[in-house]
Amino acid sequence: MPHAVPNPYWNTNVARHPGILRSVPAGCGAALDVGCGDGLLARKLTARARRVTGIDKSPEMIAQARGTAAGHDRLDFIEDDFLTAELPAQGYDFICSVTTIHHMDFTAALLRMRELLRPGGRLVVVGLAREASAVEWAALIAAAPIVRIAKTVRRAGGPEGMPIADPLMSYGEVRSVARQLLPGVRYRRHVLRRYSLTWQKPGS
Repeated sequence: MPHAVPNPYWNTNVARHPGILRSVPAGCGAALDVGCGDGLLARKLTARARRVTGIDKSPEMIAQARGTAAGHDRLDFIEDDFLTAELPAQGYDFICSVTTIHHMDFTAALLRMRELLRPGGRLVVVGLAREASAVEWAALIAAAPIVRIAKTVRRAGGPEGMPIADPLMSYGEVRSVARQLLPGVRYRRHVLRRYSLTWQKPGS
């Protein structure tokens, strides 16, 4: 397997990469990174999976991803809309997505990921949501100093041209819908203003 890929920058998305990589199942054959951006996480996944595909509908992001993929002969990038792209019917052993799902229809995206996941495969979604309840606002206020310090100390940055969008769903809505679509899903809210969904598809 290739050596570990260094981080050219740090931000609150990159902070979630170690946990995502630990979730890749042993012997993973094919992995898919939905909304791969500049391909940093996809490049890291080549150390855990035999074949990795990154998909993103941003031409600029895919150009950056392809430009940094030299030497990764088991890594492909697709410029397309995940919800409508033609992807292999045989599916993937591991699918991940980092702060992309709020750019899409949440239900449609989760259903497509569930469909493309092979029996026994694992899904990890890291996302953004908005605060709607008093508890959610309290969590935001409590975490704000930690987030600010982390961004300052680590000199948070990222690739140029990364598309941004405000999340429409609240944390509670995300948790509720995910539990309906992915029975047994593990939902966590993280300090650095992210949530994660981890789910293993039942085996055949």
